[in-house]
Amino acid sequence: MSNPVFDRIQQDIGDNDVVLYMKGTPVFPQCGFSAAVVQVLSHMGVKFKGIDILVDPALRQGIKEFANWPTIPQLYVKGEFVGGCDIVRDMYESGELQSLLKDKGIAFNEAA
Repeated sequence: MSNPVFDRIQQDIGDNDVVLYMKGTPVFPQCGFSAAVVQVLSHMGVKFKGIDILVDPALRQGIKEFANWPTIPQLYVKGEFVGGCDIVRDMYESGELQSLLKDKGIAFNEAA
């Protein structure tokens, strides 16, 4: 049976190279973890689509099941689940995030 929430997530991560499921919006994050990931992506100059899970309870639950990941935010690059706040921060600090973006052909500010 098809799950409309999963279908929507597939569509979002298929249509956008970088997607961040988050609490709030990139301009006005509603939690510190979401804000931290927005900060990393913005600092790197990565264009991304922020999706506010707070406005849609079905999506809020569905995204956790979709990735089998219990927390928000969740970052997807080219349809692939990357991780949450700690993972993204650690990857950024180690240079792994930059390598991933480069491998996937995502433009970012390499001087960041």
